[in-house]
Amino acid sequence: MLFLCIVCLLFPRFGFGQDISLYQQFNGRYDFLFVGNTLNPVENSFQSTVAVNTTSSATMALQPTDVIEKAYLYWAGCGTGDFDVALNGQPLTAERTFAHTRFIGFLELNFFSAFVDVTSQVIATGNGNYTLSDLDVSDHIVYHSQASTNFAGWALIIVYKNDALPLNQLNVYDGLQAVPTEISIDLNSLNVIDNDGARIGFLAWEGDSGIAVNETLRINGQPLSSLPLNPVNNAFNGTNSFTGSNQLYNMDLDVYNIQNFIDIGDTSANISLTSGQDFVMVNAIVTKLNSQLPDATIIAGNVQRNCDSRVIVLDYMVSNTNCTDFLPAETPIAFYADGVLVGQALTFNDIPIGGAESGQITLTIPDNIPLDFTLTLAADDMGDGNGHVTELVETNNLFVVEVSLLVAPPFNELPPLESCNLGFTRALFDFSSYEDLVRTDAAHTVSFHDNLADAENDLNPIFNTSNYLAQATPKEIFVRIENGSCFAVTSFMLQSKNCPPTVYNYVSANEDGTNDSFFIDGLRDIFVNFQLEIYNRWGVLVWEGNNNTEDWRGVITKGLRIDGNEAPDGTYFYVLDLNDPGFPEPYTGFLYLNR
Repeated sequence: MLFLCIVCLLFPRFGFGQDISLYQQFNGRYDFLFVGNTLNPVENSFQSTVAVNTTSSATMALQPTDVIEKAYLYWAGCGTGDFDVALNGQPLTAERTFAHTRFIGFLELNFFSAFVDVTSQVIATGNGNYTLSDLDVSDHIVYHSQASTNFAGWALIIVYKNDALPLNQLNVYDGLQAVPTEISIDLNSLNVIDNDGARIGFLAWEGDSGIAVNETLRINGQPLSSLPLNPVNNAFNGTNSFTGSNQLYNMDLDVYNIQNFIDIGDTSANISLTSGQDFVMVNAIVTKLNSQLPDATIIAGNVQRNCDSRVIVLDYMVSNTNCTDFLPAETPIAFYADGVLVGQALTFNDIPIGGAESGQITLTIPDNIPLDFTLTLAADDMGDGNGHVTELVETNNLFVVEVSLLVAPPFNELPPLESCNLGFTRALFDFSSYEDLVRTDAAHTVSFHDNLADAENDLNPIFNTSNYLAQATPKEIFVRIENGSCFAVTSFMLQSKNCPPTVYNYVSANEDGTNDSFFIDGLRDIFVNFQLEIYNRWGVLVWEGNNNTEDWRGVITKGLRIDGNEAPDGTYFYVLDLNDPGFPEPYTGFLYLNR
């Protein structure tokens, strides 16, 4: 209570608090109950010296079929706040707080309220006695010749479900707004489908039954009253509509029937409160409206993307959870990429209350959409931003997900690598430098593979890139380049070439296992069409051979033979015709024979 003894004309009087706004909405077979009690032993009108208690109790009595959905505890008092209390002995600390300050002349008067969600505790306790304790405002009571205040109290707002109830929409609003002299509260987010049985409940503090000066409570301009507890000129008078008590000193838990004061189609309502003297603070308002409508929402699931493709496969789910009726089959769905329509779908079945339906769609993203874009999923959208299903909430149909199309990393083309033929096109290669040569970004990873399948599946990488033996050439090597999300595959060729032969021109034909024949490295498995001739110092042909003959072992097989078939020690000359396009001219040189 705030009892005004002197109207101070020389000083402006004003207050400030926190505007009441929507805290939580419930859609389904819900109703609500207020449970609470004052801590004032008597009404504080003209009783400013009476102490305020620190504890009080109240009883909750739901029906056996009522199922508690939520339980919110509010407590309030004079002063700047006591935010640590206990409910049935369990310590609680405020999760949210509200404050209101009023000035009368130079006198500052402070008030507070606090909130905590006690759903789990109330569900565990169930029906029975609830006691709030440890709420102490004794150090904050103001006694003054112009004004004084002493009050405290608490309340539970219980939201419960019962299958026997009609489908309703419950809105819980809270804040802390006060009179005198007038406040206006806009209750938004309503959806009036059927006003039958519509009710509104108020949790208010500091009302006095003994003060009723220009006190009115109106909804949409129409005065509210509920006789005998709440006359039209004294709405906030310490009463409890749920228990019928008129001794809820300096707090009100009141409910009014408003079905004649709202219209079907309304999405908001205005609450106005006037008071010429009585100081009243509205802390919470609960509305209950009969409402049977679906509520389509949609979320995106997995987005399947392929490298260098503008085709994506999207998983999605349409839900009908926060609703009071089923969502009909063939509800349209639209998909937008940066605002451009790229796909449409329909739900297949009626989606029940609390149900959902999964779907999948393949979308082709136009070339003019950038690689990074915003994908918007819109339930109940016919592709033009408009839907055809009337919903409980028309503003929650969209889901947005950021998508990045996968792009294979760029790479540099690799030239073929050439190495000397070791025989029958075998060759040894070093392509270790190609790792840095192929990539355009040092962060990209590179691996080499013997075939395309291994490169695409990242299997069997080649580790010895500096000494790689190709058993046959030409040989294609495949290169996998990864950028963390995508990969590219390129390749290069390993090619062998016939390098000039190496001639070992000393022959010791004594069959001791060393230099027993005239040996030319790689001759028989590289230059397989060779022709070799050996001449003595006088230019006489003494031996000739090819790939079908053995190497020369110091035996004369042509011309004049002396000392049998053995050639004498000395210097001989050879003519080697490789019969290879790369070596059109014959090789010539001398060799030494020494037995």
